Amino acid sequence: MKKILYKAVAILAITVAVSACSSDNNEEVSGTGKIGLKFDNSFGSNDLILETQGNKTSNNEVLKITNVKYIVSNVVLTKSDGTLFTYPKAKSYFIADEASDAGYKFILTDIPAGDYVKVKFGIGVDKEQWQLGASGQGDFLAQAQAAGMLWNWTAGYKFLAFEGNFTSETVTAPLPFMIHTGQTGTDYNYTEVTLDFPTKALVRTNIQPDVHIITDLSKILDGPNKIKLSDYNKGGMGAMIMGGAALPLITVNVATMFRVDHVHND
Repeated sequence: MKKILYKAVAILAITVAVSACSSDNNEEVSGTGKIGLKFDNSFGSNDLILETQGNKTSNNEVLKITNVKYIVSNVVLTKSDGTLFTYPKAKSYFIADEASDAGYKFILTDIPAGDYVKVKFGIGVDKEQWQLGASGQGDFLAQAQAAGMLWNWTAGYKFLAFEGNFTSETVTAPLPFMIHTGQTGTDYNYTEVTLDFPTKALVRTNIQPDVHIITDLSKILDGPNKIKLSDYNKGGMGAMIMGGAALPLITVNVATMFRVDHVHND
């Protein structure tokens, strides 16, 4: 009798599980929703705090970071079935700014409902967009100008601004450093990043997922290419890296500094 009862319970449990699974798979997903991309800056394993000394590189240089901004652009989302959704280009330019409450989370709207598993985005403004000329930039040109992310129209956008001061074994009194990436000569230094989500982002009309992205700024100097600020301390005036052979190396590093920590489906 007990064996018959156990079998009945087991069959019921399997039936419920299959039914629930079938319900999930057959869920009707339609309409549009929103998704948030949150950029949380760190230095190594530590949360970044501006104006704080103690950010140490593998070359034993100690940084006090005073300014971090970068342009996030050209967002493409991938669904679990491989379908791509390209966010409208006219709306796909944002400025991440550590010093601004508005500069860490960007809400993308009118996203087709679905289960998303991947995001791709650029750091900087792609060359095709820049070649549209000043009149083709829409509102973003004024936004970048106000944020200090434009040298001038001829020189173009700053894709990344990373600034502060540093000390090292040879630089005992703090000196300024300034790293700006963008177009320099024939090097355009725009890069793209693709990140997998650890869990699905469930975009629904009544659910807005937030994708929490950690940006490890130590990778700017300590990525695949090791950059020593002291090597660029010309004349004892500090390290100003805004062109030359270092920028393509830093651009490679920049592409490695992002990872998705988690996804909130709220």
